[in-house]
Amino acid sequence: MQMKTLYLVRHAKSDWGDEFIRDIHRPLNSRGYSDAYAQSKKFAKEQKHPELIISSPATRAFTTACIFARELSYSLDTIRIAEKLYEASSSIIANTIAETDDSVSSVMVFGHNPGFTDAFDELSDSYVDNLPTCGIVGISFAFDSWADVLSVKGTCFLSMFPKDFKQ
Repeated sequence: MQMKTLYLVRHAKSDWGDEFIRDIHRPLNSRGYSDAYAQSKKFAKEQKHPELIISSPATRAFTTACIFARELSYSLDTIRIAEKLYEASSSIIANTIAETDDSVSSVMVFGHNPGFTDAFDELSDSYVDNLPTCGIVGISFAFDSWADVLSVKGTCFLSMFPKDFKQ
């Protein structure tokens, strides 16, 4: 049996300064950039690098994904944009993961709350009250097919939150 590894990453802190910008287009703020760079460096040093990166189309999520991709030497051209991850419920997130090709053993998904917190709580053996901005959680699964994510809980092996370390 092959192990599958899932990383859920909530986008870094976004800028609320322009009331006329549509929500999907909100950029990261300066703290968001700094958290994303620090988290991606720490992740790249300490964790297995994902084979696939999937992101919500929202500017703040995609920018966070790009920062991680650069640090992980992952080609930006191969980041998969999943339109349905924007404002997605936990079931849409789980279904998106379930559609991953079974040849991929590790995937990193970038998106939003409340869906990401709910998805983590439903897919893993752990609970988090709120996945913070730029928070990363890792779940390992003992199955061969990503479709099983809809019926088998995984084991949380990682929670990396920006507040957990000094920059």
